[in-house]
Amino acid sequence: MSLAGLSLRDLEYLLAVAEHRHFGRAADRCGVSQPALSSQIRKLESLLGTQVFERLPGRVLVTARGEAVLARASAVVREARALLLAARAEEAPLAGPFRLGAIPTLGPYLLPHLLRPIREAFPAMRPVLSEARTAELRDSLKSGALDAALCCAGPVDAALRSLPLFLEPFLLMHVPGPAPAAPGTLPPPDELLLLEEGHCLHDQALAVCGMEAPRGTRHATGLEMLRHMVAAGEGTSLMPALAAAALGPVEGLVAFTPLPEGVGREVTLLVRASDPRAAAMDALAALMRDGSPAAVRPLAG
Repeated sequence: MSLAGLSLRDLEYLLAVAEHRHFGRAADRCGVSQPALSSQIRKLESLLGTQVFERLPGRVLVTARGEAVLARASAVVREARALLLAARAEEAPLAGPFRLGAIPTLGPYLLPHLLRPIREAFPAMRPVLSEARTAELRDSLKSGALDAALCCAGPVDAALRSLPLFLEPFLLMHVPGPAPAAPGTLPPPDELLLLEEGHCLHDQALAVCGMEAPRGTRHATGLEMLRHMVAAGEGTSLMPALAAAALGPVEGLVAFTPLPEGVGREVTLLVRASDPRAAAMDALAALMRDGSPAAVRPLAG
């Protein structure tokens, strides 16, 4: 059977549409026009002799046979990337595009401290940054769509390797004046505001406050909105130290009070266990650990 007409780039297009369930967003992700991407996928479907996607107004579904094709395409692309990485390992550590993901409650506040030292230590690296929630980051790592991810410690996964970076304290965020809880104690559960479900900070705040489920029904979509809800006097919340330092007190409408020592979250660099660049990944984690801001407490690697 001839492989003529089958390209790795077309398989990447296929996986991008499967990930985004939208041809336009997939085209943006791949850096091509939507007509070009759509045309290549139709040619690939013709070559494969099966329809991978069901095209509906405003959305895309994966066909039953398409699921099997996508699973094999993911494995092929992952192995092809591993081949390139192994071949380049002697050239320079982490040379070329390096796709680094981060959770939304961490990336915008940590990366400004790390990008310069990373580029100085790995001059051949070209960082490609993205943001997603923890579950998406873990899936993208395992599929090969990411090289590494900045997130919080989570369940053990044999496919992933977790490199500890630091413990980031939580601060109690409240309106100015006496804290609604005694200094050094946690906020009352009935006053706690949360991010919406899906953010790891949502579950972390519940765990810290000893709650199994939120008492209220209102949630913020991000830390900026959470901060403004507190500024409006709707309640209190927990804010990671790096975000608190970056976002500030909303012109005096918000105050931050320290919580008991050790109340926080463990931040890690997640990489694939099978990645042949293990030594370089360890060096990258050490650089991130050493370059972390004073507001956090570095952890042993």
